[in-house]
Amino acid sequence: MNHLLKKSLLPVIVIALLSLLAWQLSHKPTAPDVTFTTIDGREISPAALKGKVVLVNFWATDCPGCIKEMPQLINTYQQYHEKGLEIIAVAMHYDQINQIINYSKSQSLPFPVVHDASADISNQFGQVSLTPTAFIYNKQGHLLQRTIGELDFNALQQLLNKELGT
Repeated sequence: MNHLLKKSLLPVIVIALLSLLAWQLSHKPTAPDVTFTTIDGREISPAALKGKVVLVNFWATDCPGCIKEMPQLINTYQQYHEKGLEIIAVAMHYDQINQIINYSKSQSLPFPVVHDASADISNQFGQVSLTPTAFIYNKQGHLLQRTIGELDFNALQQLLNKELGT
């Protein structure tokens, strides 16, 4: 009798595990419902980002890794923006606004730059405290990748080619 019970429970357990796996795969984390206000006063709503691949990059003007990867972020933006990529550079709350503005102008940053003065944005993205940290979302707003530290731009290019169909 015990052997029969085990045999009949096995399919139930397998179905339960497969259901759990399917649920987890279909419920990918989505982008927080954040409206970004750029350093020049423009607002970028979540609705404005729908249908785009979005890279949210947390950075600071005193972060060596951030400064090192910025030229490659600029190149990536220039190469993929017209194809549907948006990059939003979020400067950390401890960064000084005048430093952010000066850096943005001196480097001719082509993408929107935001100062997270109240740390509200970094909190909504899971208490981001290390820079650089990047979040990449697909066109539906689902998280594709979270990277703490410098981005691997070869891997990023492959991901963008896949997501943007280029």
